[in-house]
Amino acid sequence: MIARWQRSFVFFILLSMAVWLAWQWPQSPVRAVWEALLPLAIYLLVMALQFVLMHLTNRADAAPRARLSQVVAAWGAEVLAGLAVFCWRQPFRHQSLPDWLPAQPTGQRGVVLVHGFMCNRGLWLPWFAPLQAAGHAHVAVNLEPVMGSIDAYADTIEDAVLRVTAATGQAPVLLCHSMGGLAVRAWLRAHQADGRVHRVLTLGTPHGGTWLGRFSRAVNGRQMSLAGDWVVELQRAEPAGRAALFTCWYSNCDNIVFPATTAALAGADNRLVEGVAHVEMAFDPRVVRACLEEIRKG
Repeated sequence: MIARWQRSFVFFILLSMAVWLAWQWPQSPVRAVWEALLPLAIYLLVMALQFVLMHLTNRADAAPRARLSQVVAAWGAEVLAGLAVFCWRQPFRHQSLPDWLPAQPTGQRGVVLVHGFMCNRGLWLPWFAPLQAAGHAHVAVNLEPVMGSIDAYADTIEDAVLRVTAATGQAPVLLCHSMGGLAVRAWLRAHQADGRVHRVLTLGTPHGGTWLGRFSRAVNGRQMSLAGDWVVELQRAEPAGRAALFTCWYSNCDNIVFPATTAALAGADNRLVEGVAHVEMAFDPRVVRACLEEIRKG
């Protein structure tokens, strides 16, 4: 579903730019080019606004505040990461690589990859090759309905966990980006599955909600409101010790999940990675290496 929406949006933007360029070119080629690039300018400005709000909000947070140079660098990296994910991998390439469940167990632990809000399995495409090279069976889920309740994703995650477990004979590691970490916590609550998972790794997950959640009209977006009813109730329902299953990466330059420490989880192994933006975190070399090491240690 989300792939179809994003594909239509990309085609609409490109067609609009082409029509405007052709229409205005005879009058002024230079002006035609600049005006045709207006959608890109809007994207850059919206992204910049997110970083400004993040940097201001993080003034009162316990995490070390990012330097201005880190914020600017993270903005540039996020611009590129966002274009790659939302304009290419997710709309056009999300089915280009299959899940990998080898016929014979490799002896390595398997991985379930769980994406975040307004995403699909295409987010994880760069992870497939290194996981398979290391012998890790893996399944990347698509969470639907796209704007439905986070609780509704539990059965999708359950199915993926069962498939990976059957292929490896071992409890899997769950690797989650953003909302995906909350979906896994909701799955643990619904299925009481603590004993069937080896480790949960979360990247930029709004465990305590996020400041931007207040503006969402989607059900799952509202559930991620900062200190909102849903995240508070989720925390209350969790047994003592469950958080010890989690390793949580969070950043002082996360432009979606802020204040920064809302991506940390009390009782978990929380790891600050400085100067990394939200989508970028899923591909940051430091984070990728650390996650692969955590998976390998299993």
